[in-house]
Amino acid sequence: MRVLLQPAFILHRRPYRDTSLLLEAFSHEHGRLGLVARGAASARSRLKSVLQPFVPLLLSWSGTSDLATLTVAEATERPVPLPPSQVLAGLYVNELLVRLLPRQDSLPGLFAAYRALLAELAAVADAEPPLRRFEKCLLEELGYGLSLDREAVSGMPIVAEQRYCYVLDRGPLVADSGVPGVPISGRGLLALRDGMLVDPAVLREVKHLTRAALAEQLRGRVLKTRELYRVKREPWPK
Repeated sequence: MRVLLQPAFILHRRPYRDTSLLLEAFSHEHGRLGLVARGAASARSRLKSVLQPFVPLLLSWSGTSDLATLTVAEATERPVPLPPSQVLAGLYVNELLVRLLPRQDSLPGLFAAYRALLAELAAVADAEPPLRRFEKCLLEELGYGLSLDREAVSGMPIVAEQRYCYVLDRGPLVADSGVPGVPISGRGLLALRDGMLVDPAVLREVKHLTRAALAEQLRGRVLKTRELYRVKREPWPK
C-alpha cells in the first residue's frame, strides 16, 4: 500500500540502526502508525530537522505492516513553538496517544482536537484546562467517554451543589451511596461537560477524575512524562 501526503504529526522518534529513525506518527486518515525513516538521522539528511514533535507535516509512506517506510516528509506551515513551560505537557499528550491509540484507526476528530490543543498550549499560560479537555476527548474517541449529565442510578440531572462519587464503570453516584469511587462535585462534572474549567478547586477535582479514567485504560503502565512532572515538582536537595 502506498499513501500520499497525509496531514500528520510525529509523536515520538528514536534512533534505528546507524542512520535511520523509528517514528510513531499520528495521521489524519490513518491514525497512529509506525514508520521507519531510512537515512533520516544521517548528518546530511534534511529530514532530521523536519521530523520533530509538534510540527504540522505532510507524510507519504509505503508498506502494509505495522512498520511502514516513510517516503516523503514536508512541513506544511511554520509551527508555533511551544513555550518551554508547555513542552512537557505536549510530550505527556504524545505519550498518551502512543500508549492508548490502536494502530491504523482513523480518528479525524481526535486529530483536530490534538491540533487545537497544540495551538492552545502555545498561547496560554496554564496548560491544565486544555489538557483536561483533551483527556475528555481522548476518552470519548476511545469509546470510554465519561457520563457527566445525569446521576447513574436515578437518571436525575447533575446538580451543581451536590457531591458525587464517580464509579468508572457506572458513572456519577450521589456521594452518600457508600460505593467507592472518585469524589467530585456536581459543579466539577458540569464544568468538564462544558469545557469551562476556570475555578482552581474544580480543576483539581476534574484532574483526579480524568486521570483515574485514563489509568483504567493504561492498565498499570507508567507514563514517563508523569514521572518527569513529579520530579519537576520536587524541591532540589540542599
